[in-house]
Amino acid sequence: MAVALAVTDEGAQYNGRMTWFVALSCMTAAVGGVIFGYDFGISGGVTSMEPFLKKFFPQVYRNMKEDTKSSNYCKFDSQLLTSFTSSLYIAGLVATFFASSVTKVFGRKPSILAGGAAFLAGSALGGAAFNVYMLIFGRILLGIGVGFANQSVPLYLSEMAPPRYRGAINNGFQFGIGIGALVANLINFGTEKIRGGWGWRISLAMAGVPALILTLGALFLPETPSSLISSDQDKAKQLLQRIRGTTDVDAELNDLIKASSISKTIKHPFRKIIQRKYRPQLVMAISIPVFQQVTGINVIAFYATLLFRTFGIGESASLLSSVVTGVVGVVSAFVSMLIVDKFGRRALFMVGGIQMFISQMLIGVILATQLGDHGTITKETKNIPIEQMEKVWKEHWFWTRMVGEEDEKIKVQGV
Repeated sequence: MAVALAVTDEGAQYNGRMTWFVALSCMTAAVGGVIFGYDFGISGGVTSMEPFLKKFFPQVYRNMKEDTKSSNYCKFDSQLLTSFTSSLYIAGLVATFFASSVTKVFGRKPSILAGGAAFLAGSALGGAAFNVYMLIFGRILLGIGVGFANQSVPLYLSEMAPPRYRGAINNGFQFGIGIGALVANLINFGTEKIRGGWGWRISLAMAGVPALILTLGALFLPETPSSLISSDQDKAKQLLQRIRGTTDVDAELNDLIKASSISKTIKHPFRKIIQRKYRPQLVMAISIPVFQQVTGINVIAFYATLLFRTFGIGESASLLSSVVTGVVGVVSAFVSMLIVDKFGRRALFMVGGIQMFISQMLIGVILATQLGDHGTITKETKNIPIEQMEKVWKEHWFWTRMVGEEDEKIKVQGV
């Protein structure tokens, strides 16, 4: 959105401070991140629950319980299960194109409201589903909600935030995603223990809680000054004074007016952006999110519970392992919020990229060497008498060298 860009380098000279009005507005809007994160965590968890698989995906359930010949990585290979998981993202992709127009023409608030309402309907369908078609239709509605929220919420946060705090507040959306994923993992861990096998309904339906907060909160959210500037400059100035906590907002207001005027002169924005002089912005705007996605880290995070099940870890333990990854994600997002404006985005990109490279290489090596196509990770003392624990150490890939050396010394001394 061109109206969100400043046309001078005076951002650091803007007057104002972080006000409670801005903080509450941004916290409400950031619930859109919680919604996305919750679905991210909840879907991977429920697809590992045996009652859920038995009811909606019986073939996958049978493969998991009975098939010992197929590769570990093929036991969850199901077009129907893939349709369930991917329908949200396909719907979200399509919805994003419509959300962009709605956000530009009608403002950020209606777009956030539409996202919350769609997600609320989708969570209700998911929790009440009695066949796979209801599940998939609910996922499509969730995808529409994600498409609208992911398009409008980061923009809303950027435009409401004071320039010096913009990095931290933008990261608030990612922090919300982490919180949502962690809460989802905790709920999955709890509902899996419900007798009767209907705990997955609670997991899916609880997505309605953040959706309801976002929907009701959006009714009270103000529009951003950038959104109002093209229709009512006086109202935009009043709002800017309110959210900045000062009456001296002329420098920022003038930049918003200039940016709005420039954006109105652009008749064909997509044709404009592909011009050579805008090539750096275009390349970076596309490359950064594309490469972030194709790293596969989201796939690992989404299917974490299923990966743990593939390793031979039990249902409850797999869900608990996902809780641990969720805690790490939340802590990392919180730390990045605190340091992003001090060290800059580039530093976090580099550090994050190195960490992802190392961790994913380790995962690949462990899977290849310890699991293979048909193996499972050993169950490290279960049902082993304490008198036979030495055997466990001897069979371990690393400790066997040391234990074996001691045995050889004893044999030599005995001779």
